[in-house]
Amino acid sequence: MTDRKSTVDLLQGPILKSLIIFAIPLLFSNIFQQLYNTMDTVIIGHTLGDEALAAMGAAGAVYDLLMGFCFGIGNGLAIVTARSFGSGDMGQLKKSVAAAIVIGASTMAIITLLARFILHPFLQVLHTPPEIIEQSYAYVSTITLFIAVMFAYNLCSGLLRAIGNSVMPLVFLILSSVINIVLDFFFITGLGMGVKGAAVATVIAQGVSVLCCLVYIGFKVKILIPRRMHFTRDRELYKEMIAQGLSMGFMNCVVSAGTAILQSGINSLGYLVIAGHTAARKLYQFLNMPFVSMSHAMSTFISQNYGARQIGRIRKAMKCAYLYGAVLSIGAAALMLFFAPTAVRLLSGSSERMVIENGALYLRVVAPFLAILGMINPTRFGLQAIGQKMLPIFSSVIELIGKILFVAILIPRFQYMAVIFCEPVIWCFMVTELLIAFWRNPVIREGK
Repeated sequence: MTDRKSTVDLLQGPILKSLIIFAIPLLFSNIFQQLYNTMDTVIIGHTLGDEALAAMGAAGAVYDLLMGFCFGIGNGLAIVTARSFGSGDMGQLKKSVAAAIVIGASTMAIITLLARFILHPFLQVLHTPPEIIEQSYAYVSTITLFIAVMFAYNLCSGLLRAIGNSVMPLVFLILSSVINIVLDFFFITGLGMGVKGAAVATVIAQGVSVLCCLVYIGFKVKILIPRRMHFTRDRELYKEMIAQGLSMGFMNCVVSAGTAILQSGINSLGYLVIAGHTAARKLYQFLNMPFVSMSHAMSTFISQNYGARQIGRIRKAMKCAYLYGAVLSIGAAALMLFFAPTAVRLLSGSSERMVIENGALYLRVVAPFLAILGMINPTRFGLQAIGQKMLPIFSSVIELIGKILFVAILIPRFQYMAVIFCEPVIWCFMVTELLIAFWRNPVIREGK
């Protein structure tokens, strides 16, 4: 039983139209997801000042590292479910959901325990300034204490997307976003909890979205509800799902590790640079959302069609994704050319010239390179969807090595200008490796 009104058929019909229809709810989901953090940034920047804003920015790299790993695992597990749906094997689909629950619960328990010991030392390794380190720790430690809640929503929404439903996770996320905004004001300004209040608000709001997903699945999407017999361990299935989940988890983790290393270089430039970069990165994440949404849509599309052995549709879909990314990058570059300084000023609440000018310059340089990123992510997710686990990780290793070199050699010499050009330069190397890996793959080239 599925909710057909909320489900997009990705196995037949016009490819670009289906991708866009499926990606639009994902885009709005990303927007409202980002509102969680953006409202934190706006409220903290306007009420607590540049130092508190910098504390959240310094914690962001650690947050992204942990959450990227968890979300990667969830997305990897959902890929196997999407393949089963595409092949029409409902028994295997329910087994994959049962395995995802077991693997996810075990992994989150381990991560929650480890996080208690590594967070504070990790912030010190990243050269977090002494005046903000305790605020940074208060924020990220609260989030990671309830990391299972964040993972549960990601898994539930991923499983719904696996069967073509990207609408209902959006509905629940809108509700929780409104709750998050209200709680932000209550905890940060009403109770005076500072940056920790933003973390508490995020966890509670995310918990609401989890409950909504579970209730909806229970009543409307019963094919995602495994029975007791489906929890019987299938060694091959568990092997595949663990490998797929860990592959995407480590891929995200390596990317986030590179971001954390880059953040350590930024932290050495002072809190005003951190504040400007934090505001700019929040705006960049909004610019990147249409690209991320298409990438996730491609992941589900390719997984389902790979399960159905429709390789021709996969090739055509990837070309559509590339064209989509190129068009959007032109629009993003034009937008930032005219509005970047105003956007940074509004988001940060700062009147410091360094904060505004650095943030605006970052956005103007990065925006045109989004076309390359619009090729990287669909190709990387596409490789994952057809079962290639190591090649996407290798692209992330390229990114990690590049950021290490920038932090060790170029940032000390060229300061924030090196930060600005770090990712665009690295993306050019990454896209070359990924395009070769995908289009020369026997499955894609010959349908084998």
